Amino acid sequence: METSATSRLEDPGEAGGGIVRGFDPASSLLLTDLYELNMMQAYLEAGMTEPAVFEFFVRKLPEARGFLMAAGLEQAVEFLENARFTEAELRWLAGSGRFSQRLLDHLAGFRFTGAVDAMPEGTVFFPDEPILRVTAPLPEAQLVESRLINLLHFQTVIASKAARMVLAAPDKLLVDFGLRRAHGAEAGLLAARAAYLAGFAGTATTPAEPLFGVPIYGTMAHSFVQAYHGETAAFEAFARSRPDNVVLLLDTYDTEAAARKVVALAPRLRRERITIRGVRLDSGDLTAHAREVRRILDRGGLAEVMIFASGGLDETVLQQFGAARVPIDGYGIGTSLTTSPDAAALDCAYKLQEYAGRPRRKRSEGKATWPGRKQVFRRHGGDDAMTGDILTVDGDTGEGRPLIGPVMRNGRATGARPTLEQARANAAAELERLPEHLRRLESGPSYPVTVSAALRALTDEVDRKLKAA
Repeated sequence: METSATSRLEDPGEAGGGIVRGFDPASSLLLTDLYELNMMQAYLEAGMTEPAVFEFFVRKLPEARGFLMAAGLEQAVEFLENARFTEAELRWLAGSGRFSQRLLDHLAGFRFTGAVDAMPEGTVFFPDEPILRVTAPLPEAQLVESRLINLLHFQTVIASKAARMVLAAPDKLLVDFGLRRAHGAEAGLLAARAAYLAGFAGTATTPAEPLFGVPIYGTMAHSFVQAYHGETAAFEAFARSRPDNVVLLLDTYDTEAAARKVVALAPRLRRERITIRGVRLDSGDLTAHAREVRRILDRGGLAEVMIFASGGLDETVLQQFGAARVPIDGYGIGTSLTTSPDAAALDCAYKLQEYAGRPRRKRSEGKATWPGRKQVFRRHGGDDAMTGDILTVDGDTGEGRPLIGPVMRNGRATGARPTLEQARANAAAELERLPEHLRRLESGPSYPVTVSAALRALTDEVDRKLKAA
């Protein structure tokens, strides 16, 4: 009888035994595309181990998007510092029969020894601007490609989506509710981090607090209310169990009737020194329900009780609620945050820009790259608003502040890494500096990114040499 792939890998008697039990995707170099290993073997056989430069960038913005926000650098650095093959993974690679002993020996001692330069997390960026540059021996820089894209792409998608929601609902409490719809455990955790970086107040995903320091929030589900014989009994039991954070869910049966029960219950709880902090709406016409619930609470002497809403919300809805002055104080955002359905993927790439000291350029139709190591300078107006970027060669002088700086040297981080709170502060400052039309999330003129004369001249030179060759 044929065994499953999982059971084969778990069988200590088979090549690769134990790989499933000991597999850690956060640090494993085996989590890569097969062609990275194929190319690495060919590089080693050809003696091509001189320094290479790769850059990660986005080719174009998703439709109806005016900017993106860089995120994921912290996890990228952690990966590069700790990436290695375990003995079980090496046994599996050997047992697969695909690779030479030379490659296997090289992988056994693999450690990233290169340099990384990058934009700080939370930085707003635009097409063709590299947010990360890797400089390392060619086989090294090639092998880490897939996981770096995986880490940078996902958190950038989520941070960019979350930033739009922060702009759409200023001064509102925004909480990530998206774990259950996220595409896997790591996605749920990293989405919580990226959303907080972009300006969310916190998340419902519990491990995000001990792992990243992201504040966690939680109320109750409809099932809790349904489990009791009546709403008042459910509300009272929950309040006594969680007296420091009482937020009651109103829409299990009749939203307005539940609000009146909260008004009736509040004095009894107050005598026990329990304060109702908020109520949550999760379905129906949120505008109508919020207005009526606000009226009931205010008339019942509960003007200080906040209204928190969830259920199918995105930045467009938040913007509409703000324009209509809907009396909602905070929002829980789930599916539209952690899956970002309007822009679930970015047209991003990690491309070779230099090898052995010579600039390199891809010229594929629709996917051509600017060659060489690059820097981005950002200009600001008198009000500190962003007015335009200059994409140029690294080492060139430019007007404005340079966005790309050193992050790793010789395989290790350069000094203390920025904390998540520092990245969050950078993101807030970047959103403040956005031109007004980008802050409004409306279609308008694109943000100006100028390609410098030096970079154009380098491109012409590379093209001439390619033609001559």
